[in-house]
Amino acid sequence: MSLKNDLLLRALKGENVERPPVWMMRQAGRYLPDYIKLREKYDFFTRVETPELACEITLQPVDQVGVDAAIIFSDILVIPQAMGMKVLMEEGKGPLLPTTVKTQQDIDNLFTDDVENRLGYVMNALSLTKKELNNRVPLIGFAGAPWTLLCYMVEGKGSKTFDKAKQFCFTQPELAHQLLQKITDVTIQYLKAQVKAGADTVQVFDSWSGMLSPADFKTFAQPYLLQIADAVSTDAPVILFPKGSWYALPELSKSSASGLGIDWSLTPKMAREMTDNSITLQGNFDPSKLLSPIPEIKKEVHKMIDGFGTQRYIANLGHGILPNVPVDHAKAFVDAVKEYNNVTVA
Repeated sequence: MSLKNDLLLRALKGENVERPPVWMMRQAGRYLPDYIKLREKYDFFTRVETPELACEITLQPVDQVGVDAAIIFSDILVIPQAMGMKVLMEEGKGPLLPTTVKTQQDIDNLFTDDVENRLGYVMNALSLTKKELNNRVPLIGFAGAPWTLLCYMVEGKGSKTFDKAKQFCFTQPELAHQLLQKITDVTIQYLKAQVKAGADTVQVFDSWSGMLSPADFKTFAQPYLLQIADAVSTDAPVILFPKGSWYALPELSKSSASGLGIDWSLTPKMAREMTDNSITLQGNFDPSKLLSPIPEIKKEVHKMIDGFGTQRYIANLGHGILPNVPVDHAKAFVDAVKEYNNVTVA
């Protein structure tokens, strides 16, 4: 049965669309009052690992904000967990990995098989959500990129600079590449399983790739992103989001990916020029701007679409939605995209 709203998939294929599709990173979560109620009842990994809860959370923004796609409620750190590492999540503090990767032995000890079963709860959540969506909108699956996961696995927690992770890569490059390859192999299995379970498209979040210089990105991030795009794009369209790594757009636009997410560090015009208008772009509204007055949000959204054009474009934020964004402001963002063609720009 075909999707009632397939704008996102058509935009990723480069087909003509009547308006750009719109969704928001982190749309299922912390800014929604109904999510906050669930957060008060269940801890983070209970929400992630219980398919019924993950499904309910995934559907909230579709029902309440009117986005053109659902993205499964999960976390990028389920991969280190499935590889045998302990991951703790403290509300308001972010993730903590009490034991980090330091040595060859640590890398040898990581599991790389049976990913589909180890992360069976994600597959169950996807299948259940796919059924509950009843073909209203596409369902997006996702994973963290190898470089970003290495950052957490070596550093043990979030960081503004990830010095330990970078030191590990620069002083023990051979170990770093072994670790990155292991993460890549697991991620490919994981994303393929997500597609089999019901994901219509998948996004790879390289949240910390902007920490790398262009040369280091080419060494420690890009080869693994390309491997994932090559392997998974035969199953479903792949969107790569290397946050802060605008310098990589020309090369990534020639990859097997169908879409590239961009943040607000460059203009739509620059992004189009750097990618030779050859790939679908997604982004790049600054999430903090959602705190502006509603008329201002709408004006800025229309300006953003003017910059990108309506084709080969997915309206989104340049990073995840902030917890303090009022729901009606998130809705105004979505509505502004939906109204775009009916607006006469003064």
